[in-house]
Amino acid sequence: MTVREVWPGAPYPLGATFDGAGTNFSLFSEVAERVDLCLFEDDGTEQRIELLERDAFCWHAYVPTVGPGQRYGYRVHGPWDPAAGHRCDPNKLLLDPYAKAIEGRLAPGPESLSYGAGDEDALVPVDNGATSPASVVTNPYFDWSSERRPDRPLHEWVIYELHVKGFTARHPAIPEELRGTYAGLAHPAAVDHLRDLGVNTVELLPIHQFVHDAHLGEKGLTNYWGYNTIGFFAPHNEYSSRGDRGDQVTEFKAMVRALHEADIEVVLDVVYNHTAEGNHLGPTLSFRGIDNAAYYRLVPDDRRRYFDTTGTGNSLNMAHPQTLQLIMDSLRYWVTEMHVDGFRFDLASTLARQFHEVDRLSAFFDLIHQDPVISQVKLIAEPWDVGEGGYQVGNFPPKWSEWNGEYRDAVRDFWRGEPGTVGELASRLTGSSDLYQSDARHPVASINFVTAHDGFTLRDLVSYNEKHNEANGEGGADGENHNRSWNCGAEGDTDDPAVLACRAAQQRNLLATLLLSQGVPMVLAGDEQGRTQGGNNNAYCQDNEVSWHDWEAADRDLLAFTRRLVQLRRDHPTFRRRRFFQGRPIRGTVDVGWCKPDGTEMDDHNWADDHARSLGLFLNGEGINDVDSRGQVLVDDSFLVLLNAYHEDITWTLPTQWGDRTWTVELATTPTPEPGHGVGAELVVPARSLVVLIDTTPDDPTS
Repeated sequence: MTVREVWPGAPYPLGATFDGAGTNFSLFSEVAERVDLCLFEDDGTEQRIELLERDAFCWHAYVPTVGPGQRYGYRVHGPWDPAAGHRCDPNKLLLDPYAKAIEGRLAPGPESLSYGAGDEDALVPVDNGATSPASVVTNPYFDWSSERRPDRPLHEWVIYELHVKGFTARHPAIPEELRGTYAGLAHPAAVDHLRDLGVNTVELLPIHQFVHDAHLGEKGLTNYWGYNTIGFFAPHNEYSSRGDRGDQVTEFKAMVRALHEADIEVVLDVVYNHTAEGNHLGPTLSFRGIDNAAYYRLVPDDRRRYFDTTGTGNSLNMAHPQTLQLIMDSLRYWVTEMHVDGFRFDLASTLARQFHEVDRLSAFFDLIHQDPVISQVKLIAEPWDVGEGGYQVGNFPPKWSEWNGEYRDAVRDFWRGEPGTVGELASRLTGSSDLYQSDARHPVASINFVTAHDGFTLRDLVSYNEKHNEANGEGGADGENHNRSWNCGAEGDTDDPAVLACRAAQQRNLLATLLLSQGVPMVLAGDEQGRTQGGNNNAYCQDNEVSWHDWEAADRDLLAFTRRLVQLRRDHPTFRRRRFFQGRPIRGTVDVGWCKPDGTEMDDHNWADDHARSLGLFLNGEGINDVDSRGQVLVDDSFLVLLNAYHEDITWTLPTQWGDRTWTVELATTPTPEPGHGVGAELVVPARSLVVLIDTTPDDPTS
């Protein structure tokens, strides 16, 4: 074993920092009485170095000649006193909370537990060194070449929510050795699909290092989605094609560089609300053994237990400055060193929760908004958790956008023919000003979606009334029961041409509504190709063909339709306004209007009509109350969008109150005859369909 020279080093930065000649190690623990740095040789031999320096509860040392690829961990000696909230266990090799790479996969078993059967408060000295993953020293140097962040304004975003592995695992044009990896997503075949589709932002399901749950492994399943984080700085090693001794970091950076070169931004779905260590019966992997009471929120009158607003067993202690620092350091690292463009915060309410409401003045929000790095990137909240008053849509402060679950519910309900939905739909189509306008936010605060990873795919939404989650091994107890889905007349697979035609139209209706609404649209990866999960609406554990994209079975017609929709949105600022509608004349005419099938405007009685299944939306391209990036007045074509969720065809009289216009069918979700129509003309809008008409009135040569 190599005898190491050890220097005092520095308390900051925390983690393992290579400077070209050696590595500085620093670990925070307020409760520790002694800390051992453990270095591992390639043969598994462990060398322990006691950290003798401590400043502000940071234990540190500098070890010359130690460089990238070195595996390491910590053993923390301190009190084992669960009643007081302390769970130090030097028998456990602990991951560095600041590890930038992690090697290996946790082998489930009793070695990771600090207690034995029969007494959860009694420490059982079992060493886990042979089964625990190891932290890895990484090389911070990377050639970004001429990479440039797209830095696109939010109102121009079209988000594509994807899973790194699932998106690439079965792609025939990606070499087998790259499928399911960061390099696979950077491959020209993957990038070309994104560019051709027209999306300009990818939101990646969790890529922070996560742990596979033991109970899933017992059933032959895995944690596919990755919402079980253990390393907030480390890209998940199983998505690396090059190995996990730090190569995953380089490969991730290369992926970001490739996407930026294609003018595509990268947003990470991040899980800072809890860790993979679970409740008091969970494994000791990192935070629990380093300083349990500092990192986790404990029940005040029973510090053996964790205060859980996530449903995962624990919640991070946002009241502790070190935990806040950990999160902020992690966010800054992903922006400055990994060049990502923003974050979607899983269960974001937990991060800012005081009592039962989201506290807009919480330390978390204060730090975010004051930080010169993080405040400049895109911030998206998932506005719910399982705590009291858990649903918090509309309650986040300025600078934040939110997943708008109310948009999802309204659009689903309208297209499946639920009564009394037109008023709610109108609010959602126009940016949900009722949720966001009061605090000076704009339509971009609303991240609109119809489907997401945690539910039915678009095809399954129109193919199943009930969830079919048998493959998850939970007897159908998991997943959402109230999906607002409609199978169009048959459950699951069918050869009935009428049912298939209905499903095809409904998919187009939902996609068209999404991409033509004000706000920021988010498309679930694969929805543009008719991807199915066989009715599974909770495929969190399905790392297999259930969740992976089947590129060979893609619906080419639906893909072409989606591309056309995205292009229509991109070409016309009418559909992506920065400001809310005013509902009053702008430049002499209204900016938005609503009409009934007879062509007359909607009134209060019409909005309250439970029987209404149709709605017309007038979007005035000459009434955009905004300027472009160069300060020029924005003027666009005007549009008339006719939505018919009724089960029969409806004859529309084209409105006259918004000027003498010639309307031409620009897009329809079902075949629609007679493309050109003047005001007062009649147009048959087929059952369960959407028609977009564009104003093609010739310019007046005298004007």
